[in-house]
Amino acid sequence: KGWDGEWYLRAYDYFGKKVGSHENEEGKIFIESQGWCSMAEIGIEEGMVKKSLDSVKKHLDTPYGIVLNNPAFTKYVLEYGEISTYPKGYKENAGIFCHNNPWIMIAETKLGRGNEAWEYYSKICPSYLEDLQALHRVEPYVYCQMIAGKDAFKPGEGKNSWLSGTAAWNFYAVVQYILGINPDYDGLEINPCIPNEWPGYKVKRKFRGANLHIDIQNPNKVSKGVKSVTINGKRIDGSKIPILPPGDHQIKVVLG
Repeated sequence: KGWDGEWYLRAYDYFGKKVGSHENEEGKIFIESQGWCSMAEIGIEEGMVKKSLDSVKKHLDTPYGIVLNNPAFTKYVLEYGEISTYPKGYKENAGIFCHNNPWIMIAETKLGRGNEAWEYYSKICPSYLEDLQALHRVEPYVYCQMIAGKDAFKPGEGKNSWLSGTAAWNFYAVVQYILGINPDYDGLEINPCIPNEWPGYKVKRKFRGANLHIDIQNPNKVSKGVKSVTINGKRIDGSKIPILPPGDHQIKVVLG
């Protein structure tokens, strides 16, 4: 009931009609359902997640981030209300809402596509937008709530800085899913999904009283897949760091 053939439906309206379907004239695909269903790996074995994220790239991606929906609404839809009242490319009407872009980043890591995840991250991260400041026009150290989408009068122009949960979502996406440092009940799971050209990186992580110095190496230029893990020189099975006693511990992770 929630699958539309190439992507996940957004909803059903009060009258039971599809929202976010290829059957719709406008608003055929929405970012929210692609992000949440893909993060939850719904239908991943049947290829749904891959099709969904490929559709995001095809229909929603822009040089400035991922828009909420496509095509933009050009007329008022009584059943939808506010979303169809904004000018096209702004706010809920096909604007780039930054706080749900990380959902797609996380979803891409589910498929092991580290290059794509990082590309989406760099498109909205303030540190990467220095060359666009004349267009972006907001503080160069804070996320926007919304960036004007591809249908807007001035695509890429930032709006409503500070008014967003984007920083928290991006921190979560980058640390736990791209860098792959993921706390679990019985330990710290190491499962990176990075651009394959990265040679590696180091992370310092305090976890339940222990100071972990994690050195992740990528000699084979892969995006995902842990080959070996050693703790203080001793190799362990799997990729989960058990709860360690207080003090400093050297963790070496090799991808391959």
